[in-house]
Amino acid sequence: MRAPEFWRHKHGALSAPFTRTLLTPLSWLVMMAGRWRQRTIIAQNVSIPVLCLGNITLGGTGKTPLAISLCTLFQEHGHHPAFLTRGYGGRLRGPVQVDTITHCAKDVGDEALLLARTAPTILARDRVLGAKAAVALGADLIIMDDGFQNPALFKDMSLLVMDTDGGFGNGRVFPAGPLREPVHDALGRAQALIVMGRGKIKPDTVLPIISAQLINPMAPPKGPLIAFAGIGRPQKFFAALRQSGANPVQEIAFDDHHVYRTGEIARLHSWAKAENANLITTEKDYVRLPTPLREDITPWPVEAQFDDPKALLSLLAPVLNKVPPK
Repeated sequence: MRAPEFWRHKHGALSAPFTRTLLTPLSWLVMMAGRWRQRTIIAQNVSIPVLCLGNITLGGTGKTPLAISLCTLFQEHGHHPAFLTRGYGGRLRGPVQVDTITHCAKDVGDEALLLARTAPTILARDRVLGAKAAVALGADLIIMDDGFQNPALFKDMSLLVMDTDGGFGNGRVFPAGPLREPVHDALGRAQALIVMGRGKIKPDTVLPIISAQLINPMAPPKGPLIAFAGIGRPQKFFAALRQSGANPVQEIAFDDHHVYRTGEIARLHSWAKAENANLITTEKDYVRLPTPLREDITPWPVEAQFDDPKALLSLLAPVLNKVPPK
């Protein structure tokens, strides 16, 4: 699905469109159901600490690159983390350890494949069973990629991710807006906020704030490019290409987690040939492409970079102190 335009606007002419007003009662139901789950489900502990990276909004905030960056930081300090993910977009329910060779995006989703490049990754719809599987693998710390709204597994620390370009949109809960739950509810269960980007929207919270940016460690190919992306906010990908000095002659947006068909890729190659251009896409899109369709398509990687890693480690000290000794 692609986010509707009225999700973005809080003020002005688009502040109260008919569609949003019509959807508001459904938003109340979503909000009440979420609150009921948080009150009634008793969280279960596992024997190692759990760090959760979550979103308040639907759509891309850079959470997966952040999870990878956190994992790398922990590994550099001698820890052995494992990722725990639901595997959105995949057919498997788990618990299963993601294998980048035998599994494809149809099995486990795109995010799980990216995570598994860095550390052992457990896919599980049942987060408690998934956490126990991570313990059995020998992990000393679990990084939950998403799952903030899932109360079944006890979280030693929850970090919410906010993008300063989109913020919290129109401030309404889905489907009248992009929020998974009211902002006040989410901030009340979090221990810190990771603010992504240098946009104009600044959070109003007493929580500790960690600043981070998405960077592209490689230069894009020279010459004309046809860029395509099926992520939460494809315009961010296109803008990053232009800011890097690239020359995208076409920018083609697909829905988030789009499953590419052979005919679509054939059309992209045809357009690229007509423009004498190269095809470029995100890593998340690239891993969703069946292997035979990846030829002559360049994935452009992205990384999360923390402005102050020392402040981050200080914030995470209560979690890291719970890591069992080897």
